[in-house]
Amino acid sequence: MNALTGLVLGLSLCASSAFAAQDQQDWSLYGNGLHNQRFSPISQINRDNVAGLALAWKYETGIKASFQTSPIVVGRVMYFSTPFNHVVAVDAVSGKEIWRYEHPLKSKKSCCGPANRGVAVAQGKVFQATIDGHLIAVDQTSGQLVWDTQVGDISLSTQETLGSLLQGSELGEKATLIGGTSHSFNMAPQVYQDQVIIGSTGAGYGLHLDTEQGLKVVGLGDGRTGLRGFLAAFDVNTGKELWRWYSVSGETWVGDWSETTSDGVPLHRDISKEISKSERFRDSWKLGGGSIWTTPAVDTETGWLFVGTGNPAPNMDDSTRPGDNLHTSSLVAIDSKTGQLKWAYQQVPHDRWGYDVSSPPALFDVTIQGETVKAVGQAGKTGWYYVLDRETGELLFKSEPFVPQTNLFADPTEEGVTVAPGIAGGSNWSPVSVDNQQKTVYVAAVHRPATYFRKPLNLDSNLPWQTYSYFEFPDKEVYGTLTAINLNDGSLRWQQKTRQPMLGGVLATAGQLVFSGEGDGEFFAVDAATGNKLWSYQAPYGVNAPPISYQIDGRQYIAVAAGGNKLAGYPTGDQILVFALPQKTQ
Repeated sequence: MNALTGLVLGLSLCASSAFAAQDQQDWSLYGNGLHNQRFSPISQINRDNVAGLALAWKYETGIKASFQTSPIVVGRVMYFSTPFNHVVAVDAVSGKEIWRYEHPLKSKKSCCGPANRGVAVAQGKVFQATIDGHLIAVDQTSGQLVWDTQVGDISLSTQETLGSLLQGSELGEKATLIGGTSHSFNMAPQVYQDQVIIGSTGAGYGLHLDTEQGLKVVGLGDGRTGLRGFLAAFDVNTGKELWRWYSVSGETWVGDWSETTSDGVPLHRDISKEISKSERFRDSWKLGGGSIWTTPAVDTETGWLFVGTGNPAPNMDDSTRPGDNLHTSSLVAIDSKTGQLKWAYQQVPHDRWGYDVSSPPALFDVTIQGETVKAVGQAGKTGWYYVLDRETGELLFKSEPFVPQTNLFADPTEEGVTVAPGIAGGSNWSPVSVDNQQKTVYVAAVHRPATYFRKPLNLDSNLPWQTYSYFEFPDKEVYGTLTAINLNDGSLRWQQKTRQPMLGGVLATAGQLVFSGEGDGEFFAVDAATGNKLWSYQAPYGVNAPPISYQIDGRQYIAVAAGGNKLAGYPTGDQILVFALPQKTQ
């Protein structure tokens, strides 16, 4: 009887544990798992009842600026970052504040704006990378600072006064410098084993000018408008740096002299002219760019990290950087133990258009000729979704275009050439969502053509820089797309056109729903099978952050930041919005 009683009690405890696991679903990592699929297995909110979804609570941070955070939920607590690097913990059921940490910024000026894309939570700590070049860890329970490590020197800025550099140009003295190349840190960290992993942004950002015609981003081939981007790992307990990988590693960055992309699309390069300059500019790699904008995906079997790199520097102007400029504008695999490069797939060799690989990669399996292949996928600024062999970096296939493509990879000219996708993408930094069961990836994207110019500077002919390049947005139709892509062959299952360029990301759920938002404040859900809109909520600020979902006490919640994007012109704000079905209708 005692043995039987013990067996029954053991089975009861197992059943209780199983019930508790079903009753509670965290969102404990940026990508809701190391594979970065950003898919929720919770189905309580579904296509049949989503029309009843209502606001459960909201939290206002008091900081109205571009708000891009992806909240983390562990247990009954939600953790998120704000612009300018505050960290907040709130009750995930009520929204009541538990604690708030305010990072003492050395400077609020940043190459890439005040936005932060989220925190990581692990081993009793909350980690954040800051815009002033620090990685911090605060206590998960109290919000007290545990350690603070300076990761990058934000004083290593290459911003210059414009009077001498652009004298005589059409930009001239009426242009005001409002930003430029400098190290900053905007991405949400990834925690794997005992490492916190972050990357630097702003290494190839260019000069941001406020002109009479509006914002212009200028690439100036003067050898001073670039830094070297890097990915680095730190000890979770001490903050000690363990390794650092530079996306631009030396003179070998010249690489080949590719006339096409690896999949055969012409790049329209003047190879002979580049070769003639190669000796003169052999040291251009020292300021070669290659920012890291995105949270890595992790393959736990190999311990490899998968991450995208940014455009080379100078941005757009290529007159002082001959060659393919390895490993910029690439998807790369890095050994998490050593920081060594395993392989790199360069989407755009010798990038002259700002085609950063900025949307987070995701890991999944695909079937190729009847065989299962471990794959990594990434939504490019170029307008294609790339699917690669995870072990070799070989391109398996790319999708049909998910935005219009016009004059792709055309060389900038003095008169200007309009290219689509432009510098904004395609898919910008917005995370995708992968439904591995349905073999579908959902991509939020931008259709905003850009006109690229290359102009003479009319300076002393002995100086190395004789041109500058920039883009502007022409008066053309601008909109966004939300697209479902078949992961078996890259075909488009469906596509919906949105009023505005999509910037922020998507969430797919087991309830056969896809959630996303627009810059005018509409947060909405569509049917995952058709793309038809089933529900929407009007927020006062742009919904330009990736949604998440979690479950507590058997109730599913959908959460998103509403704070817009200043650079895109979307109204900025300070709200965390959390939605659920009314209790009585569950």
